[in-house]
Amino acid sequence: MSYLRSWFSLDTSSSATKVEPNGSYPNQSLPVPEFNEEDEDDGSDTAGEDDAPPAFPAINSAQRAAASPSSSSDPSRRLSIPKILTDSALMPPPPVPSLATRQPGVPPPQSSSSLLAPMTTTQPPKRLSRRDKVALAPGFGPLDWGNLKASGQNLRGVDALMRIPPSMLKLHNKKEDAWTAINGKVYNITPYLPYHPGGAKELMRVAGRDGTKLFSLTHAWVNADFMLDACLVGFLVSEPSS
Repeated sequence: MSYLRSWFSLDTSSSATKVEPNGSYPNQSLPVPEFNEEDEDDGSDTAGEDDAPPAFPAINSAQRAAASPSSSSDPSRRLSIPKILTDSALMPPPPVPSLATRQPGVPPPQSSSSLLAPMTTTQPPKRLSRRDKVALAPGFGPLDWGNLKASGQNLRGVDALMRIPPSMLKLHNKKEDAWTAINGKVYNITPYLPYHPGGAKELMRVAGRDGTKLFSLTHAWVNADFMLDACLVGFLVSEPSS
C-alpha cells in the first residue's frame, strides 16, 4: 500500500506544470514511485481474527434454549417447540369392511364403522313385476290414435258434458259401452280399447267404476288428460241426496 501513498504525497502546489504551445510538456522529471513486493497486501491486517465458521444454531437461539432448559435462569424466556406426533399417536384409519361377505340390503355383521350409510331396510330388494304388453292390430298404434283424435269424429258419444254420479257410471261397463273415471273426470274408453298397449281386457278392469287408483299403480307417468281428452264425457259427482 506504500506505493499508493507516494502518489498522494506528491507536492504539486509549489510549481504548476507548464505545457508548451505544441502540446508537449517541458523537460521536467517527475518522481516515479517505487514498487516493492514486500509492500503487497498479505492479509496481515486480519491476521488476528478468527476464521472459524459461526456456530449453528446460534448461542442465543430458541433451539439451544429448548435443548438445554437449565441454561436460562428465567423460565418465561424459554421457548417451547411443538412436538411432531408419531405414527402410534395419530388417529388410526377406519377398519376395512369385508365386501366379499356382504349381501345387498343386509348390513355387515359386527360393523363398527361410522362411515357407512344408515340402512333403511334389512330385507333384500324385491323384484319389480314387468308389465306385459300385447301385440296390437295393424292400424291401432299410438300415432293412429292421435290421427283419430285429430279427425274430428265424436269419440265422446254424448252431445254435452254431464255431471255423472257413481250409480250412473256403473251402468257403462260393457265392451261396446265402457266409461271410467280418472282423477274426477269421466271418459268414454270404448273407442280407445283397441289402441290400449296393455290390451282391451286390461282396460276393461276399470270400466263402470273409478279407475284412478289402478291407473296410478299401473302407469302413473301417463297423462290421461292428454291421452283421452277427446273422450271426455263429464265429471264424477257424489250421489244426489234423496
